[in-house]
Amino acid sequence: MRTSSQETRPSSSTCLACRRQTGFSVRSILLPAAALVSLQLIAMVLVAAERPAVFNTQPESIPRMSAADAVKGFSLPPGFNATVFAQEPDVQQPIAIATDSRGRLWVAENYTYSESGVNFHPSLLDQIVILEDADHDGRAEKRTVFWDQARKLTGLVPGLGGVYALCPPQLLFLADRDGDDRPDGPPEVLLDGWNDNVTRHTIVNGLKWGPDGWLYGRQGIQATSQVGRPGAAEHERIPINVGLWRFHPRTHRFEALCHGTTNPWGHDWDEHGQLFFINTVIGHLWHVVPGAYYRRMYGEHFNPHIYEVIEQTADHFHWDTREIWHEIRKLGVSDGTSKAGGGHAHSGLMIYLGDNWPSDYRNRVFAMNYHGRRINQDILERKGAGYVGKHAPDFMHVTDPWFRGIDLLTGPDGGVFVADWSDIGECHDHDGIHRTSGRIYKITHGTVRRPDGRDIRSLNENDLADLHRHPNEWQARQARLALQERFYNGRPMGEPRTKLIRWVQDKDPASLRLRALWGLHVTGGVPPELLLQLLDDESEALRVGSIQLLTDQTTPTVDVLERFTRMAQNDTSGLVLTFLASAMGKAPIADRWPLAAALSTRSTFAADPTLPLLTWYGIQPAILADPQKAMELAKGAGIPKIQQFTTRHLCEDWDSGRAHAANLLSWASNPSNGDVALSSIVLGISEALEGRRKAEAPPGWSELGRRLRDRASAGTQTRLRELDLLFGEGRAAEPLRKLALDPNQGAVERRHALRSLVQSRAEGTV
Repeated sequence: MRTSSQETRPSSSTCLACRRQTGFSVRSILLPAAALVSLQLIAMVLVAAERPAVFNTQPESIPRMSAADAVKGFSLPPGFNATVFAQEPDVQQPIAIATDSRGRLWVAENYTYSESGVNFHPSLLDQIVILEDADHDGRAEKRTVFWDQARKLTGLVPGLGGVYALCPPQLLFLADRDGDDRPDGPPEVLLDGWNDNVTRHTIVNGLKWGPDGWLYGRQGIQATSQVGRPGAAEHERIPINVGLWRFHPRTHRFEALCHGTTNPWGHDWDEHGQLFFINTVIGHLWHVVPGAYYRRMYGEHFNPHIYEVIEQTADHFHWDTREIWHEIRKLGVSDGTSKAGGGHAHSGLMIYLGDNWPSDYRNRVFAMNYHGRRINQDILERKGAGYVGKHAPDFMHVTDPWFRGIDLLTGPDGGVFVADWSDIGECHDHDGIHRTSGRIYKITHGTVRRPDGRDIRSLNENDLADLHRHPNEWQARQARLALQERFYNGRPMGEPRTKLIRWVQDKDPASLRLRALWGLHVTGGVPPELLLQLLDDESEALRVGSIQLLTDQTTPTVDVLERFTRMAQNDTSGLVLTFLASAMGKAPIADRWPLAAALSTRSTFAADPTLPLLTWYGIQPAILADPQKAMELAKGAGIPKIQQFTTRHLCEDWDSGRAHAANLLSWASNPSNGDVALSSIVLGISEALEGRRKAEAPPGWSELGRRLRDRASAGTQTRLRELDLLFGEGRAAEPLRKLALDPNQGAVERRHALRSLVQSRAEGTV
């Protein structure tokens, strides 16, 4: 049995240089991967330590580089420099990082990441550590353990007089209102219900402050959680399986923001407040619109009536798509995958808005590529009703085989911190766990302007308002958080709000005006008349921001919905229309129709990958509540998907749907209503009846079917013949088999036939 010396619990605050000189340490155990060691043996070894020792179960089959040698292997663009900010034993297992108002780095050290089933070790605990670089030379000199009693710690963020920590199944708040870097008392449980009974990964993770003052986090696909306040009944809880969520620190309101993907493990906002997140396996970059449903790696969304999902924002993949993703993680990164970006696994996302790197990098997306040992780079471009992420050269490559980048963020001087999990296994830790390794690097460009070292929370309110115009977004975000805290504590906000209102109304760049708008929002709210005025602003970013704030925690009023409807009819920005569709989901169901109708007429966006689906997601809950208005919506729509999905939803219950189908088909049979409308409605009926072998014909079908076939396109005629068969003698098994196996038939027809066969077998009729 091999051992190595590692420190596991220092005093509350430690000088790192002194700590290294004294060799302050306890013993930790390195176990062979296949070894079975009893908990009693582990306990015997732990008695000598004040805090239970962490131990490794992964043999060091590849020699570890020193951090100094590893950083020499960083390949960066000209002018950039990397330093070792901290290394083991001063930092281990850094699963998440954040900064505070003093610019110090807070690290979540997670030793229990793999703690489930046979891997469970009750002795292990996680901890929150503060690293401080007082002389701003890119290297931490001081380490403070803030809290060492966590389990499954997957995210943290300081703010509002303490630290928020994700320890599934709970979201905790550890107050430190006196600022002595020790919790004032036991953690307060703010939310619970996150499912942590999954194997290691794809659980709830990541905490960041949004520009709107909410706390944002992420949830993976393997855990279905029922989230609510402690003690909440089941019907009061909100389910989330995979996607992003947010929590308001004052009202304690929880919202599932969007749904889908696989394992979101990084998110950030651009200079206009648009939120993006990183993901694995099925695409890496996604633009967040509240209420959206994105593609899932597997499984079904909670809502069975969404019918179609939004694909990734990026127009490329970071692996050779001829390869299978799970083979990449086992066999290593091939030349083809390396050229594409390094692999499918991403962890950590930063949109650079600092003032140290060259301006060309501003507002670009940077993400850690886990298996590719690099930082990927995407360029965001507005397109249609949303964004597209364009491929850009990888920003950094690392030669150290232990490098496992997991998070990155900007600091007070515009430099960027990079957290390295430091391991030789792949991300699921099937081959053991190396807990006593971890590094933090810092990447800067040229000569770094050292910050003045002020604690932003110590500034007066006017100075905090002024920081909203600082070129480094970090300064503005910390100033806004400090103002939010003071407002919650009852401090008067008159003078800073006067400044912020003036800046919102100035003709400054949209990014600065938005900062002022968010500053107003977190210090008492934006005056309603100003928000309504901004709905006509020349900047689409200000219009979008106003839409979001008008529906932030309130149901939109009738007057606001009328304004939204006029915007939906006339606004030229697809992004504005997308957020109007998102806002529709917050309106009372009965009040959504005018806005839905206006959005559905925007035929120039009919082929857009986002707007038609967001419009459908918003109006879908109202369809069966008022079928007459739903049919009017379908007839007036200029977007085929709205016609198709509305028809499908109305007809899925065929007992009541027969009459709706007859109504819509009769309207569509009029040549003046166009071939596209006819195709969409027939397709909707056909999809609603998938899996059935026989169904009663809608009223007047004999004459109606003949009229429809006379003017239908070839593809629609095929569907109409299928409906004829379904409404007549029924779909016989043998013709269905032939249709399903006929390569000359269309994919839709073959799929329908196959589903009918499957349904028939389930019913025992074939």
